[in-house]
Amino acid sequence: MIAADTNLLVHAHQREASLHSKAREAIRGLAESPVPWAICLHCFVEFYAVVTHPKLWEKPSTPEEALDQISAWRESPSLRILCDSPGVLDKLAELAVSGSVRGALIHDARIAAACLVGGVGELWTVDRDFSRFPAIKTRNPLGA
Repeated sequence: MIAADTNLLVHAHQREASLHSKAREAIRGLAESPVPWAICLHCFVEFYAVVTHPKLWEKPSTPEEALDQISAWRESPSLRILCDSPGVLDKLAELAVSGSVRGALIHDARIAAACLVGGVGELWTVDRDFSRFPAIKTRNPLGA
């Protein structure tokens, strides 16, 4: 199963994003495929925070636009939403120690933990910080 990271979702949604077209096509391919794919609940929260942030975009998304986008992705019948569980918390602790995680990098560790516990084989991301978690295979589908 492939999971999509927050940054890929942001690029797919936000037209100002430099990789918008490529990301939109990558996410559309996942959403329209009958093969299961995943998004961590935490990624939806991060997505909302980033696309509605008034200092990051010339035209940030409204709360309604961000929520409409999340709803549209949730309509994909093959989507699996990965949530935190005791197993995720245990894996998070393991990744935090093994990856020497400090500060905001804990969010990446949380996504990696949810993916590992949720049976994800590959995380699509444009973020190189996930390299500190070699247990999760990552790929940049945008070739950036």
